[in-house]
Formats: sequence, structure tokens, C-alpha cells
Amino acid sequence: MTPATDTALPPPSVLKAFRLAGRPEPLEGGQGQSVRVGDVVLKPAGDGSDVEWTARLMDGLQDRGDFRVPRFLRSVSGGFVVEGWAATRFLTGEPGPAGRWDALVAAGRAFHEALRDEPRSDRLDVHRHPWAVADRVAWGEATVEVAAPIHRSVTRLQALREPVDARSQLIHGDLTGNVLFAPGQAPAIIDFSPYWRPVAYADAIVVVDGLLHHGAGPHLVDSVVPGAEGAQMLLRALVFRLVARGVLAGRGGAPTEDELIGFARVSRFVEERIGG
Repeated sequence: MTPATDTALPPPSVLKAFRLAGRPEPLEGGQGQSVRVGDVVLKPAGDGSDVEWTARLMDGLQDRGDFRVPRFLRSVSGGFVVEGWAATRFLTGEPGPAGRWDALVAAGRAFHEALRDEPRSDRLDVHRHPWAVADRVAWGEATVEVAAPIHRSVTRLQALREPVDARSQLIHGDLTGNVLFAPGQAPAIIDFSPYWRPVAYADAIVVVDGLLHHGAGPHLVDSVVPGAEGAQMLLRALVFRLVARGVLAGRGGAPTEDELIGFARVSRFVEERIGG
């Protein structure tokens, strides 16, 4: 990973608590808030209860042959969070799905199979960040105010939404840029974004990201989310990305013209899939 700029650095007390020595180096990726110290990555922890939960989940997924996940570190006091920072072992690899779609999807499905019997956590109910709100809107569980162009697209798509018969479980809802590839190693899955939805929805979010940002075409749709149910998952995934972008833009804000053009293009594609 390459350095990011304007990243807040953890204070020396945090480094000491995690037994780290060296100069923190900002990392690119995620939300631009992570830093590396030796073989450890530090990032703002958000809700400490979420970190504790995620750390236990990831600890149970270590040493697998089909994917890698971060190992969270305990501080000298025994906790996973110090002054708002959490630490994980650095995982080698580079993000970038182009040319790696099959490997990315396979890693995600292996990860989800490993979580298949994980019970639903009450932590999911307290999340109020833009992506959690957007997910609830995508599944008809909430509404939210967004800019008019986003609202029109969402309304048109929601009118095409039909029930789906798919089992929900714990999933990672943001795989596209969070799977790292390194020669000779299993893909690494980082920055766990938890939702309680069907695995096909996680796959559909990857596909929508591909259509929006990575030049992917119908072949990716056909191979990953085929058929009528796949089209419904694709619809929900697109609404998820649309609403999240609208919420992030804030009241009175709006996505850029290029973003709106991209959303409109993919919306037409999804509508044609459902109509066909």
C-alpha cells in the first residue's frame, strides 16, 4: 500500500500500549485513516464494542487456506482499543479487482461460508453510519432524505423490488476494495463491514462496484448474480450504493455529475435485467 496524506497519527502513548516502536506511516485505502508501524496497522476504532466483537470473530478465522484475515492485538492492559485506536497485524497484498474478479468472489464466498453459522449480533442494530442506513433503505426497512437526483433513481428502482427467498447470515458488505492479493498467498479480507443479509447480496455489491467503477460488464453479472433473484440482489446493491452516496453528500449536497451519469447507466442496466 502507498502512503496517504493528512492522516492523523496515533500518539506515543498508543504505540507504547501496543508495544510498538517506530514511526507511524500513513497507509492509503479504506477511509485514509490507517497507519503502519512495522508489521502492525493502527486505525481509529470507532465503537469499542464493535472492535471487541470483530476481534473475536477474526480470531476464529485464523490459519485458513482459502483466505486470510487480520489478527487484532491486545494492549498491555488486555483490551483491543487504546485512546480510540485498534491494532492488527499487517497483511501483505494489493487491492484491485480488475482481472481478479473470480478470485475476489471466491474469497468472499469462502469467508461467508466460514461465518455461515455465526449468530446475529445485537451490534448490527445500533449502527447508524451512512452505509447501515443505506442498507436498511435497500431492503425496505427505512427511509431517508437524499438529494433529488438520487431520490428519483431510488424511487424508480424500489418500485421494481420483489421479495427474495434467500437465507440471511453475517456478511461483509464492502469486499471490492478490501480483498488484498499477494503472490503465493491466499487473498486477505480486511476492513470487515458487517450486515445480516444473504451472501448473494454481498456478491451483488461487488458486481455493482465493478459496473460503477471498474469497467465490468454483463459477463460479471452473469457469472456472479445470474437469474431473477440475482437481478433483485443487484437492485438492492445499487440502491445501497446510491443511498450511501446521497447520505454522505449531506443535506443539500449531491454526487458529482460523473457519479450521477454512472449511477444512471447502471440503473438502466439493472432495470433492463429485471424487465427482461
